[in-house]
Amino acid sequence: MNIILLLIPLSVILLALGVWAFFWAVNHSQFDDLDTPSLSPLAEDDIVVPAKDDDPA
Repeated sequence: MNIILLLIPLSVILLALGVWAFFWAVNHSQFDDLDTPSLSPLAEDDIVVPAKDDDPA
């Protein structure tokens, strides 16, 4: 039963930490653009073709 006296304050502290982290992330614009990062792996990169050497030495 004594463990309850430790677990309840610990859970309240963890809850407060999670709420603080959420509001910190909102205030620092972490949730502004949720669509672009998920589309970036689908974007085609420009293909760089190496220049041909016309001198057949």
